[in-house]
Formats: sequence, C-alpha cells, structure tokens
Amino acid sequence: MNIKQDLFKDIERDMLSGVVVFLVALPLCLGIALASGAPLFAGIISGVVGGLVVSLLSKSQLSVTGPAAGLVVIVLGAIETLGSYEAFLTAIVLAGILQFFLGQMKAGIVGMYFPSSIIKGMLAAIGLILILKQIPHLVGFDSDAFGEMEFIQKDGSNTISSLFASFEHLVPGSVTVGLFSLLLLILWERPFIKQNKLLKHVPSGLLVVVCGIAINQFFKFSGSDLVINSSHMVNIPVIEGLDSLSTVFRGPDLGVLSNVNVYITAATLAIVASLETLLSIEAIDKLDPQKRRTPHNAELKAQGIGNVICGLIGGLPVTAVIVRGSANIDAGARTKKSAFIHGMLLLIFVAFLPQVINEIPLASLAAILVMVGFKLTKPALYRQQFGLGREQFIPFIVTIIAILFTDLLIGILIGMGVGVFYILRANYRVAYHYEEKEQDGQPQIHLRLSEHVSFLNKVGLQLSLDYLPENSQVIIDGSQSRQIDHDALELIHNFKKTALERNINFTLKNVPELFPGVILK
Repeated sequence: MNIKQDLFKDIERDMLSGVVVFLVALPLCLGIALASGAPLFAGIISGVVGGLVVSLLSKSQLSVTGPAAGLVVIVLGAIETLGSYEAFLTAIVLAGILQFFLGQMKAGIVGMYFPSSIIKGMLAAIGLILILKQIPHLVGFDSDAFGEMEFIQKDGSNTISSLFASFEHLVPGSVTVGLFSLLLLILWERPFIKQNKLLKHVPSGLLVVVCGIAINQFFKFSGSDLVINSSHMVNIPVIEGLDSLSTVFRGPDLGVLSNVNVYITAATLAIVASLETLLSIEAIDKLDPQKRRTPHNAELKAQGIGNVICGLIGGLPVTAVIVRGSANIDAGARTKKSAFIHGMLLLIFVAFLPQVINEIPLASLAAILVMVGFKLTKPALYRQQFGLGREQFIPFIVTIIAILFTDLLIGILIGMGVGVFYILRANYRVAYHYEEKEQDGQPQIHLRLSEHVSFLNKVGLQLSLDYLPENSQVIIDGSQSRQIDHDALELIHNFKKTALERNINFTLKNVPELFPGVILK
C-alpha cells in the first residue's frame, strides 16, 4: 500500500511538469545536436536516455538530464579530430566509464566547494543568457540553433549582435504568437489565476504551446499572411519504417581504441560533464522549494551509466542541465517522476507523433524560456546579494559577467578566482588579534593567534611581524589556537633571529615547537 501511495504521490503535478519539460527539452535536444555537428536524432536519443535511465538511477528529485549546450564546442572539435561520429561514440563510452569511477572514488565532493555567491551568479547569468538568446526566436529570427548558449557563435556573430539583428528580421506571425505567449505566461503568474481552483492546475507552458498551434492554424484557415512556415517551427525528422532505424541508432567504432586522441577526448568529456553536472545539481538543490540535497557521488555514477548507454546507441554526451531543471521546478514538479515522464513523452512523440510536434511554433517555446530566464535573474536576487556586502556581491556579479561573455565553465572559474581572493583577504585579517599598549615608554604588543592558523594566513602574519616597532616587547600567544599550520609555525620561529637584530624582546606563549621532540641548535 505504501509503495502504491509513493508511486502516485504528487503524480498530477509531476505529470504536468513532465509535459512542460518535454516541450522545452525537445527543441533544445535538436538545437544542441545541430550546433554540435552531430545527427539530429543524437540529441533526441540523449534526451530519452536522460529521462528514462538517468532519472531512475539518480537520487536528485528535480534535476533533468540531457545533451548540454556547454559541451557543444568539445563535441564539435572531437568529431572533427577523431574523423567520424562513430569514433566519437567510443570516446563517450569511455567517458561514461571514467565518470562512474569518479563517483566510486568520491570525487563528487568537489561540488561542495562552490561558494553560494558563485552558484547564484551562475543561475542569474543563465537567466540572462536565456532571455538574450530566446528573444530572436520569439520574433522569428531563427538563424542560430535553438538552445545555443555560447557568446561567440559559429558564424562569427555574438549574442548581442544577434539580438540587434533579430529586430531587423521580424517575422510578423512569430512576433504575434511570441508576444501573445509571453503575455499569457505573465498573466498566469497573477494572484487571481494562482488562487482559482480550476485555472491553477493548468500549466502555463502547455497552455501557450496549445494556443500557439491554434493561432497558427487559424492563420492557415483564414488565408492570412501571418502564417508561420516550417523554418520557424519545431522540426523533428520523421522515422519512416524500421529500415530508417539504422540511420537513427549508431554504434561506437572500437577500431579507434589505439588512437590516443580517443582517450584525451574521453577524459575531457568526463571532467567537463562531471563539473557541469555538479554545478547543475548544486544550483537545482538551491532552487528546490523543499531544499533537498542530492548525493553528488551517486549522481556522477548515474550520469556515467547514462553516457555509456548514449555512446552505445548513438547519442550525445549528457549532463544534468540547469535550463531543463529550472523549467521543471517552475512548472511545479515535486519528484523525479516528472523527468521520467518527459523522457517517455520524447520517445512516444518522436516515434509515433512527429507531425503533431512539428506544428509547434518556436516562438511559443522561446516565450517559456524567456520566463524561466526572468525567474532565474529577478532584480530581487541582485538586491539581496548587494545587501550581503562586497565579499558576496563582487564574486556574484563577476561570475555573471564572465559567463555572459565566455561560457559556463570559464565564467565559473573566473568567479571562483575572485571568490578565492576574498577568502584569502578574509584569512589575512583573522590570523590574530592585535593589542598594543605602552609601558615605561616602551611598546608592548600582544598578538593572540586565532583558533585556526593556516598557510593562508602566512602573508598577513609575515607583514605584521615585519612592521613591529624596534625596541618593543612582543608576545605571540597561541593559547586560543587549536591548530597552527607548519608554514605559520616556521615563520614565527624564524622571526626569533630578526627580533634580536631589532632589539625586540620576543616571547612565545603556548606556541608549539617547529619540530616537536627535536632540540634546535
């Protein structure tokens, strides 16, 4: 009875969320495959594996796995370097095996070291990127693959130039559907909708897609010039019988195992995909209304198995993806059943109902992603971070700017660099407590070391000792310290020599010897 209750608990919310995530994930899977130079169905295969396999193995309740925009550049270059897509599939299999072993070796702990300000900056940056990247699709300028997230694009343009170019290539039908969809999404956030017993159960994402199809069908039947043509619609390749399945599913070429580039590609994929997954999991856990925590090592193992399967049947490498996970949370998901449902819908519609999906205007889906983006980068988040002080705000804003103008991983590394600077700066300040008074015309200085003195405090401690006044009495007191790093101890004991030269009466109190049990001569 309990198993049955758990199975159907929150099923209504998860079912509706799964539908919305499916609608968002479908064009993203196709767009990422296109941008990666891979077969279009490779993206769909990865979405299905992420939904049906990884969701069952993962212990994350709200993350959604699929092909990631952050791997596009790696995939594009690797296919060219290795010479064929089948050779690249071999690298994916090896990457998945390596990911699984990283999980076994507890490497997922790395995800715990990303500061909150960096994670929040990453979410805000992705929100801005979604808005900037989806506005062109909202108005019918579909020159870039749906789901492209890089600042510099393959044609040499960039996010900002594409945004301005989109207003010179407006498609009236797409503009009509896109603006209507956006207004409907905003309306659905109003309290009178949220409090309505009937309307609050209708997912806004599904509603705008149905309305977008209906509006375009009305344009067709009325003979209007606003009809949206197929180049501005979702475009799934149609499977025509069992014979065409051989072009959909491909296997790895094991003959390339002697090629060292295969192993380099596999290691690169495993490391980058693992980092993106850990970042995504941290971000989704922060967005989770119930604040559940995902075991990082278990997630790496689940992702590794997913990548092995993708490599064996012709899919792109997968990671946990923030955009899909954010859309999942925004749609009201409660458990990982929503991710499984999204994978099931991908499989059913691509296999049996592609004509229905091909009636969806990209403008409707772009409107959904614009709203997801806005919720990730709300002005209130910037005010909140600013109120926490510069130590939190500067790494936050630097991470946003760096991700906007580079990519996710480079931006995170730049943000982490700034964050580490503030950590070092804070450690520089808290190495000790400084007290100074004067007795009989001679300065008396008391340095009380803090509870933990590490190598990070070395610079601050060195500068303080260097600037101690001559002819003074100095006490370095370690009675409150539980741990003093060897580097700091070495610095303190070495100071004895210079102290004598400057006529400083130097006393150590409760500071351990540099080499316990060894008498220094």
